[in-house]
Amino acid sequence: MTVLILTCEEDVTADMVVVHLHASGVPVVRLDPADLTTGVSLSGEYVHGRFRGHLSAGGRLVSIGGLRSVWVRRPGVPAGRAAQPSPWLTEEAAQALYGMLRGSDARWMNHPDAARQARHKPWQLRLAQRCGLPVPATVITTFPRAAREFAERFPDLVVKPVSGAHPQDPPRAVPTSRVAPDTDFTAVAFGPTLLQRRIAKRADIRLTVVGERLLAARKAADTGAEPVEVDVRFAPPGAPWEPVDVPPRIAESVRTYLREAGLAYGAFDFAEDADGTWWFLECNQSGQFGFVEVETEQPIARTVAEWLARPVPEETVEADRTPTTAC
Repeated sequence: MTVLILTCEEDVTADMVVVHLHASGVPVVRLDPADLTTGVSLSGEYVHGRFRGHLSAGGRLVSIGGLRSVWVRRPGVPAGRAAQPSPWLTEEAAQALYGMLRGSDARWMNHPDAARQARHKPWQLRLAQRCGLPVPATVITTFPRAAREFAERFPDLVVKPVSGAHPQDPPRAVPTSRVAPDTDFTAVAFGPTLLQRRIAKRADIRLTVVGERLLAARKAADTGAEPVEVDVRFAPPGAPWEPVDVPPRIAESVRTYLREAGLAYGAFDFAEDADGTWWFLECNQSGQFGFVEVETEQPIARTVAEWLARPVPEETVEADRTPTTAC
């Protein structure tokens, strides 16, 4: 049975996993939904209570019923590179591709519905609270007065985007920034603004979770960094990432988070304070891990490959062979 990877062509993270899948002899088909109607084709037939579907990419033909897993890594907009792209064609292509894949018995990393929900940062913060993870005091508001009152209660703040990357082409990451003490919050009225109590961190934590496997890395904060440098993604190289054990309570809460979110994979970011507390910042359902693996030698890519390569339970295969009856 085959592993299907949905991602763009230039995805080094996916490349790392494909190497391990090839080494273990697991068939892999990799395609970008953006190539639908050009380099990628699909077909699905619903006859006599049965479904037969196929995908073609790069000269490879794969049966949808023969998929063991689907890794939704960094797929492009369906039919985005078609000869005559349009919102209508994108919707048609998305409905066809993901609708057919949803009808398979393949395991998802991560299911599109779960991934779409998991991208919402306000939802993440509330789920993290419910799961027992420490969350810094946060407000998301379009009320200038609410922002000012929050700043009075928590004078040391950072501001960050609610949605993540700015939707330009290519996407541009928007850094987390400190809020000046004399900030005028009038502009908050023009768009939702996320303000959060700054954690005086002694380290950044990246916790990559694959199924039940937790792989954490720690990067000590640069004590000589400028006060405005609070986003590790934009800071100078500094200290290397190093493997670190996960506190038992954090491990339990993180597993609960993924279970409640319906995710098989998650890249968690924490800020570790002077007391050793790990403060939850966010969970990226398709976050990068290559930079951590390179520095720590943690087997993240191999762990992802092993999860994707797990065989489909025999009862699922047998059920697929048995004709279904109408409901």
